[in-house]
Amino acid sequence: MGYLRGFIPWIVAGVVSSFDWRWGALGGLVSGLLLLLQDRRRGVGLDALVLEISTVVYFVVVGAVAVTRPDSSLSDHTDVVSFAWLAATAWGTLAIRQPFTLGIARRQTPPEYWDMPEFVRVNNHITSAWGAGFTFIGVSLAVCGAVDAPAWVGIAAHVVGLVGPAVFTKVRPARAQARLMAAQPPVTPAPR
Repeated sequence: MGYLRGFIPWIVAGVVSSFDWRWGALGGLVSGLLLLLQDRRRGVGLDALVLEISTVVYFVVVGAVAVTRPDSSLSDHTDVVSFAWLAATAWGTLAIRQPFTLGIARRQTPPEYWDMPEFVRVNNHITSAWGAGFTFIGVSLAVCGAVDAPAWVGIAAHVVGLVGPAVFTKVRPARAQARLMAAQPPVTPAPR
């Protein structure tokens, strides 16, 4: 579940924004930069840090607006905008045929599997699951805001939109690996 580490800046921003959205944006930016720098020092390639880079860019943009225009109406919609940004990141990486989960998966998979069509297909599916989850949350929060829904509805949307893709991320590669193993011919011992 190390991939959830990438959500730390979003959690920091969400918690701190409940006090002041400017500090929330700054907290998200600082924590995002720290995680990104820590990963780069460990030698993590940029292809495995697409989500982290996107996160830092988001908080630079939102932070700039928050500091220069603290009374901006954006402050009331950062929840929706943040999930729209994450969804755009997921869908955008699929559009350019570089799903953001591909670099992450390469860190956990031997290189001989990287060029297999199934490996890429699994990552397309996982990135699609995250894109769908982020889109679901963003749309749900927009609707909740428009109809003044109770807070628990937005919380439920977060849970469904994040837990669903997280479970899928765990289950889908295991199923693909089992299918790959089942398709390989059985190994028979050499005659003596």
